[in-house]
Amino acid sequence: MTRAKFEPRKILLRGPEQVDRAIAMIRNAPLDDSKPLELILREPVKARKPDQSALLFAGQIRDIAAQAWLDGKQFSDLVWHEYLKRQFLPEEFDAELCLEGYVKWESDPFGDPIMVGSTKKLTVRGFSQYLEQVFAFGASLGVEFSERPAQ
Repeated sequence: MTRAKFEPRKILLRGPEQVDRAIAMIRNAPLDDSKPLELILREPVKARKPDQSALLFAGQIRDIAAQAWLDGKQFSDLVWHEYLKRQFLPEEFDAELCLEGYVKWESDPFGDPIMVGSTKKLTVRGFSQYLEQVFAFGASLGVEFSERPAQ
């Protein structure tokens, strides 16, 4: 018989009290050869910064929407945002680039893919990488970006 689902637990190690709690949690964890638990010890992953979002919408996407022409057409910042997410969001979860729970694609009731990924689920590093890809893409279209605000 396999064990019931084990809900994830997080303990921030700030002192001996939290270390003791973590040790007790490990000692009392359910063991199951067919469904082992995973222990990860790392520094907390930081979510993207609010000023990174401002940079994306007030800067790069705005500049692309204002300057980029494809086949004689311009597109809104919302259209560019959706397009850029499809192109440059990570396809799979990566702990260095994404927050827990990140998923880029889900299927609709008919099995067709729907992009559900969001820049809100990127870490500081992941969002920085995303911004650099957006910047390079815009530059490839001849976009001259306005001065970037300090990050």
